Formats: sequence, structure tokens, C-alpha cells
Amino acid sequence: MSETASMGVVQLQPEEAPNPSPHSIEAEQQLLGAILNDNEAYDSVASIVSAQHFYDPLHARIFEFAENRIRKNALVSVITLTTFLEGDKALNEVGGTTYIARLAAASISSFAVRDYAQLIYDCAIRRELISLGIDISDNAARSDHDREPREQIVDAEQRLYELAEQGKTESDFKSLLRASTLALEMATAAYKRGGQFAGLSTGFIDLDRKLGGLHRSDLLILAGRPSMGKTALATNIAFNVAKAYKRGTLSDGNEGAVEGGVVGFFSLEMSAEQLATRIISGISEVPSEQIRRGDLQDEEFEKFCYASKTVETCPLYIDDTPALSIAQLAARARRLKRRHGLDLLVVDYLQLVRAGQTRDNRVIEINDVTQGLKALAKECDIPVLALSQLSRQVEAREDKRPQLNDLRESGSIEQDADVVMFVFREEYYAERSKPPADDTNKMDEWYQKMIALHNKAEVIIGKQRHGPLANISLTFLGEYTRFSNWADENSHNAN
Repeated sequence: MSETASMGVVQLQPEEAPNPSPHSIEAEQQLLGAILNDNEAYDSVASIVSAQHFYDPLHARIFEFAENRIRKNALVSVITLTTFLEGDKALNEVGGTTYIARLAAASISSFAVRDYAQLIYDCAIRRELISLGIDISDNAARSDHDREPREQIVDAEQRLYELAEQGKTESDFKSLLRASTLALEMATAAYKRGGQFAGLSTGFIDLDRKLGGLHRSDLLILAGRPSMGKTALATNIAFNVAKAYKRGTLSDGNEGAVEGGVVGFFSLEMSAEQLATRIISGISEVPSEQIRRGDLQDEEFEKFCYASKTVETCPLYIDDTPALSIAQLAARARRLKRRHGLDLLVVDYLQLVRAGQTRDNRVIEINDVTQGLKALAKECDIPVLALSQLSRQVEAREDKRPQLNDLRESGSIEQDADVVMFVFREEYYAERSKPPADDTNKMDEWYQKMIALHNKAEVIIGKQRHGPLANISLTFLGEYTRFSNWADENSHNAN
């Protein structure tokens, strides 16, 4: 750093002077003066700035005092402020009571107070960005740091996102006019779809009719015992949404999905390749077991290759990283939304998602996860479909149909979910209750039952916050790990 001597005082060269932290003392003074003159000015800036956003510590204390007084319906004035700050060293250095009086006297009309608040906020965010950049650089430079670089990246993304979220003003009361407009938009969307539903289509007619589609900000739980097909059904829904994707101009003028949507799929149990194989098997109608073994005829291989080409343009993004925490999962979902958009998120399955911190109580851990998923659904304004295991108590009952209390750690899951659905295939249990071959009467009854249950699956809606409970029949083709509409399949077979 070069220096010049002028009249015995060492000075920095102007071009080498350090950049000051972004701030505007004048904006802070104008804002505080406006509040002193008219306490109602506080109401118009409360959702934009808080005491922590002020650069000058004295100004921060003044704003905090005003905030506390106004929230108690008490008067904030030059007199009350002077009494509160009497003897304050920083205030005395700038003129004491005279400074407070100047704040009030110099303030212009409160009409511009929101502009000043926004300027103060913007400067504070820029200071936070500078600080965050320094922290990231320092942490990366430390050779003794006990955290892996990937963990540091996730932490930095989380802090950046939290910083970005601060810029969103808090949701305020909506007038009945505004609320009715939103309701009208939803009804219009349903009307344009022939009066069937307003949310994302799952691709299953009867399920869409009962749910009204998959609605924004909803947390939907899809539960079942092993081998019931919950992953297959979730995969089918995800692919159906992605396959129907069409981009266009939305009602608010922004670009987005006008049909179908961009899907994010967290597969914490299966690899992305396995999931893709299931999808392509269902499309090509080549059994997934044969695909895994490579036991394919030329015609089957051609069908498989053709089907793989059809999925290339589908906006379905799979993350198969195991043991993700809810914070990591949320950060990756936000990143996907920023880069490609996001209209549906699938999590397979929630018991494999780690809570933010290790808890002694597993129920509390699951509560953290379900609350995190529900918050993510509202934050990203998308439906989140999370799969869940059922407890073994189902197997101990004669009636194997799942119930809400069969959910593992059911209290928090049932409480946070907007919709709880169960996948149930009675055929699975009937196969395992085959009577002895020499008991012809029971064997005949069993055979007739198996015919009636063949390829039949049910989706049982056990909870729906905004709609009816129902049982929906679907066709399940196990060799292709594919579900389809029950009525369509019957008519297909009939032909």
C-alpha cells in the first residue's frame, strides 16, 4: 500500500482507500424522522426493515425503541426518545437531544418512507453478502476445517437462500376481493379442464376426480407396506406429470407450466438408473426383470430403445443421493426450482430423510422432517408427494387394509399432511393364503378370488383436508411396474 505525507499526516492514496460498507446515513435519518413525526409511518415499513438493518448502531437503537413503543400502542416522540436515550454516549457525541430534534425537523413527508426503508434494507443485504463472501473464503482457506467442502457448499447455499428470502415482504392480510379472485382463478383452471380438477393431473382419472389433482403447497403422503407398489405409483405419477409438460404464459403474465410440470424426484432408496429402468419398462412393456438380466429379444430391445428416446425430453430430474438431511433436500429443491423450474417434488421415502440434528426420539425426528417438507411445499408453492412406510402391525391383522394409525411415527405424519393415501393390493396377500391342493372346495374359492383380484390395486384416501375419503381402483401390472386406470384397462381387455 503506497502512502504520501502531507503536513506530517500519513494519508492513504484516494485510489487505494478501502471501500466503505454499503450504507446510507441520510436514508436512516429520514426514516427515523418520519416515524418521530408520524408513528403510523412505522406500519408501512415494518415488513421491510428491522433494527438489524441499520448501519449506525445509534439509529438501530432508536428504531428498536420506536418499534417496541408502537407495538404497545405507546407514543414515540422527541420527548419519549430523549428520556429513553438520556446519557447515551453515542447520542451525546452527535449532539444529544439536539440531534433527535434535528431528525424530526429535517424529515420530509412520510410518503417516501418506504423508499428509504427499501434503500436501508438493500444496503444491509449488500453488507451481509460481503460478510458471507468473506466467511466462505475464510472457511475454504482453513486447512484444519473439519467440514467437507460439499458440506460447506450446502451451508453457503442455505445462507444465501435465507438471505434472499429476507427480501420477501411478509404475507399480509388479503382482502375478500383478492381472496375471491384467487378462488376464481382456481375455478377457472378446473373449468378449462372440463370441470374435473384444478391441480396437477396425476394421470389417473378417478384419483384426479377425488383429489382435484395435486394442489400447490399441499403435502401428500403415499404409504404402503413393502411390495404394495408405492414407489411404482409415485414414479408413474411423476412421469405422467413430466410427460404432460407444456410451457406457456401463466395468468399472472409469467412464463411457466400451463400443463403438466417440472418434477424433482428424491430417490433415497433406489438408484437413478433403477428408477429410469422402471419408467422405460412401463412405457415399452418390456418386463423390468428381463431388462436387468439383459434377456431381451431383438424386438424387445428395439422397443426399449425407442421408449428411452421418448423420455429424453421429459423434465423429470432424479437425485439418488442417500441419507440426505431435510436441509440438504430443501436446498437442492430450491436450486432445481431456480435452474429449471419445479412444479412437483417426490420424496421416496421420508423415513430415510435425516432430521437437521440427531434426536433421542425418533418420533421427534420424523416430526422435523414432515414439518420441513410441508414448509418446503408452501415456500416453493408446489405439491410435495412423500412416500412412507407402514408399521408391521398391518401384517398381524386379519384385515390387511391400512389405516392412519398404521403409519410409522403416525402422529406427526398424519398431523402435517394435507392428504394421506395408502396403496393396497389384496392380491399380494391372497397369493400367500393358497390352501392345500387336496382341499378342492377351498381351492376353488381361492381360485375365484384370485381371478377377481388379478392385477387389481386400490388407492385408499385415508385423509383429505379439502375433499372426501375414497377408495380408487387401479390396475397394477407387476412385470412392468406400471399402474393404469382401472376402467381403461378393463375396456382394453374386453376388446
